[in-house]
Amino acid sequence: MKITLPILALIVALLLVASQSLYTVDQRKFAIKFQLGEIVETKSQAGLYVKVPLLQNVKFFDRVNLLLDNPEPDRVTTSEKNPLLVDFYVLWRIADVKQYYVSVQQGDEEAARRRISQTVRSILRAEFNKRTVNQAISTERDQIMTVTRDKANADAKLIGVEIVDVRLRRIEFPQDVTGPVYQRMESERRRVANELRSLGAAESEKIRADADRQRQVILADAYRESQKIKGEGDAKASAIYAQAYGQNPEFFSFYRSLDVYKSTFKSKSDVLVLEPSSEFFQYFRQFGGGGTQPPRAPAK
Repeated sequence: MKITLPILALIVALLLVASQSLYTVDQRKFAIKFQLGEIVETKSQAGLYVKVPLLQNVKFFDRVNLLLDNPEPDRVTTSEKNPLLVDFYVLWRIADVKQYYVSVQQGDEEAARRRISQTVRSILRAEFNKRTVNQAISTERDQIMTVTRDKANADAKLIGVEIVDVRLRRIEFPQDVTGPVYQRMESERRRVANELRSLGAAESEKIRADADRQRQVILADAYRESQKIKGEGDAKASAIYAQAYGQNPEFFSFYRSLDVYKSTFKSKSDVLVLEPSSEFFQYFRQFGGGGTQPPRAPAK
């Protein structure tokens, strides 16, 4: 028993020394080995490594992407001197762990966040100041994010950090300018609507005038054609009458007189006062009592 206890104590001591001599680097971590406060080496590959107990120590840092979330929207100004509230976030990671530890207060993550935040805010103000409201909100929003990421990444390399992405979460007007801006937008939309209505009314009048002109042209052409047809019909009728009159003038005169008698004595209430010797009664006198037959119709 006297021999066993020292052996057990020695074994425990050796195990403690061994545990202090070995350390594991996770695949999601960087490791920096220090000796008396000085950096000896860095480890970026996952695995089991050795250190000198009591003389050396190890500190770990994240390799994964880290989030910088802006707590309050920043107020920026466009080229038109219009204020905007910009809410953004940044994805970043440690690229050179040794440079990061040396440059950022012994690897203080909050200090790195403050440095990155100041850089991104400064770049965003400059980029928004170059653009109009419409460009900043819609047409050049992606360009602003790309330029900001590239410029911020160039500065972040000085402290061993890489900027993975910069995203504009929300862009909006401050409350103190929202009302006037909406009023201007409403006035502009009303002006555009009135212009469109005026253009529509002018186009409507143009179409209506063209339709009226075409109607008049069509009616004139139809009237001219009808008069032409009517003239041709009257000419043919006159020719027929003339031909018939030429074949038997006496019958033609008699036939026309019958038409006159028919239209004259159409109603029993009609009264006509004429002398018996009037030419109107020519055929009454001629064929009334003497038995003479009326003229024969011309042979066809």
